[in-house]
Amino acid sequence: MVHYRVALIDDHEIVARGFADLFSTIPDVDVVASVSTVGELLDSLSPDERIDLAILDLRLSDGSAVADNVDRLRGAEMEVLAFTGGDDAQSMRAAARSGVLGVVRKSEPTTVLLDAITRAAAGEPIASTEWAAALDGDPELSDAGLSPREREVLSLYAAGAKAPLVAARTGLSELTVVDYIRRVRSKYERVGRPASTKIDLYKRALEDGILPIPGQS
Repeated sequence: MVHYRVALIDDHEIVARGFADLFSTIPDVDVVASVSTVGELLDSLSPDERIDLAILDLRLSDGSAVADNVDRLRGAEMEVLAFTGGDDAQSMRAAARSGVLGVVRKSEPTTVLLDAITRAAAGEPIASTEWAAALDGDPELSDAGLSPREREVLSLYAAGAKAPLVAARTGLSELTVVDYIRRVRSKYERVGRPASTKIDLYKRALEDGILPIPGQS
């Protein structure tokens, strides 16, 4: 059985205790750290220690910026799931632009939290209505200028289809599909929205409305 190592970064003691209790019965998720700042987590790690997922409260009392926190965690090769208790669209946009897997409200039902965190620990993007709403109002998401054909290829590929299946569905050759994906990545890179992985492409497709938010289609 795969065991995912998860760390919580939240400076509210009650939240931290509740989080630990919530996950004490989940066999494939180990909460290995509960800290109040990003620096505290990074300082506590040994050189060979691995954290699969950092769950980051967007409002920490140390005054740290969301983007800086996400950048530091991702620089340490952790995926990040944003955890929020309020309606701070600006912080959610900053987190999304920095590459978090998604945004989850602390007020979500237990089953929703468990599902989101378990999926995120496995590296799966978590598309929520909160995340989508924040991105919809983001003036800094530059248009990549994808053509209709590029959007069609991206919609299939980012949704999980491999190049041969995309080719079969679009009537293109497999080599042409691969070239389209390369061009899509290049266009996103040029506007400061890199998409080097398939998960990144999935995020960009959600952000641009090329794929629907799960449950909203």
